[in-house]
Amino acid sequence: MVERRVCTFCGVEIEPGTGRMYVRKDGVTYNFCSSKCFKNLVQLGRVPRRVTWTRYYEREKQVRLKTGPAEAPVKTRKVRKAEEQKAAEASAKAEETPSEGKPEKTEAPKEEKPAPKKAKAPKKEEVE
Repeated sequence: MVERRVCTFCGVEIEPGTGRMYVRKDGVTYNFCSSKCFKNLVQLGRVPRRVTWTRYYEREKQVRLKTGPAEAPVKTRKVRKAEEQKAAEASAKAEETPSEGKPEKTEAPKEEKPAPKKAKAPKKEEVE
């Protein structure tokens, strides 16, 4: 019995004795129903999911319609809460710091350590 093949690009079933088989250098085989599919995939390098007349496009479209914007997570509420929280923190910090000018430094002054002295190597005396 003859095995049934499906076009690699458009997804249509290929009748026995028709179509084209293409084998890449790495051994991957592609079956095409027509020269139109061959040109689109091999020569033009198109992706079947983005070409409207293929079955793969229809499958992708159904997946997109099932997972519409209603199921997408809403991120705006989290952002608003974060903005309100940041605004509250900023106002609390403004109340704590004096409004006269620059805030005073609370850090202790750093003690400066003298640079380590390099030990001089003893000179070798030349013997005459």
